[in-house]
Amino acid sequence: MSNGSESRAVSSRPEPAYIPAMTRSFVKMNGAGNDFVVIDALGAPFRPTQDQITTLADRASGEGFDQLIAIEPSDAADAFMRVWNADGSMVETCGNALRCVGWLLMEAKGSDRVVIDTAAGPTTASRAGDHRVTVDMGRPRLDWTEVPLAEEMDTRGIELQLGPIDAPILHTPGAVSMGNPHVVFFTDRQDDAFVTGSGSLVEHHPLFPEGVNVGFAHVLDRGHIRLRVWERGAGLTKACGTGACAAQVAAVRRGLTDRKATVVVDGGELTIDWDPATDHVLMTGPVEVERTGTLPF
Repeated sequence: MSNGSESRAVSSRPEPAYIPAMTRSFVKMNGAGNDFVVIDALGAPFRPTQDQITTLADRASGEGFDQLIAIEPSDAADAFMRVWNADGSMVETCGNALRCVGWLLMEAKGSDRVVIDTAAGPTTASRAGDHRVTVDMGRPRLDWTEVPLAEEMDTRGIELQLGPIDAPILHTPGAVSMGNPHVVFFTDRQDDAFVTGSGSLVEHHPLFPEGVNVGFAHVLDRGHIRLRVWERGAGLTKACGTGACAAQVAAVRRGLTDRKATVVVDGGELTIDWDPATDHVLMTGPVEVERTGTLPF
C-alpha cells in the first residue's frame, strides 16, 4: 500500500506454507503511543466479527491494539478509514489513526496531502516533517445536540459531577464532539486508579446516549495541557488525538489556554491549533511504524 520500506515488506514478504490462504497483511503503527493494527482493504472488503476483534486486541495472546483500522476505497476521497475499538465496537473516527493512515497513503501516492473519509466526515492530512503529520480535524461540534447530550445544557460546563453533592470530586466538565463525543474534566488528579475508576463510570452515563470519551486535563500554563483519556470502548490509552483536540477546545472556551497549545499525553506530545480564521482544529503529531504481519483470516 505504501512506497515506503515498511510497506514494501508487507507486500513482498512470501507467505509461509502454514498460513491459510485466507489471510490479511497488516501494519502495526502508533501515533504518540495510541496503537493500531491497520489493514489494507482497498482491494477486498474486511469485516471481522466482534469476537475476532477482541481476540486480536488482547495484548497477552493477540496482536494487541487500541483500535483496528481498515483502509477502504472511497469515491469522495483518497480512501475511507473504518475504525473498531478494542471491544469490537465500531466508532466514527480516531485522530491518531488519521495521522497514521494519512502517512501510509501519502507514502503510497508520493504526495504531501491526502483526503481521508470517515464516518464522521472527510479529513485532510498533510506532511509536517519526517514521520510527522498534520490533520485538519474540522470544526468542533459544540451544541448539546451535536455532542450529543440527552438534554439541553451549556457545553462549556455541563451539569455532571462525581462524588458527594456538597463536595464533588469532579464536576462541570466541558463537552465537545470532534466527530466523536468527548467530556473533559479539568483536574490535577490523573493517576491510573482515578482515571480508570472515574472514566469507566462516566463512559456509559445516561447523559451520553452514544457513550463518551472521558478526558482528565491539567492545564500547566497557557501553552501546555497534561491530558489522560479514558476512551470509549478502549479504556485508558497512551494518547487520544480527538481527546487532545477536545481538551484544547474546552480549555480555550474557559479562557484557560491560548488557541494553540501542546497537549502532553502518556505517549508523547500533540500540537493542537484551533484556528480562529477557519474555526477548524489542526492536530500535528508523530507517526511510528512498529512492525508488519499477517492475520489468520
